[in-house]
Amino acid sequence: MEPFFVFFVLPVVFGVVAELLCRDTKHASLAAGIASTVLVYLSLAFRDPDGTWNGLATLLIAPLVIAFALTAVFVCNGRFHARKHRPNGA
Repeated sequence: MEPFFVFFVLPVVFGVVAELLCRDTKHASLAAGIASTVLVYLSLAFRDPDGTWNGLATLLIAPLVIAFALTAVFVCNGRFHARKHRPNGA
């Protein structure tokens, strides 16, 4: 249950929180990507005190976590900031 929480749930939460705090897609996606990568590194560091996992493990797993965080940012951006279309000819 813990890997599901760390690799799927928390990055989505980070993406939503980053979008709500920054209100700018570029800054929110940067913050969510960095926060999710730090989350993976810290979770591997704390769950493996013997040091058998290293920074390379973080680099191998980080793209998946970053993808979930960025997807959450873009979904929130589209949902919260829906553009209103003007009718043609107006």
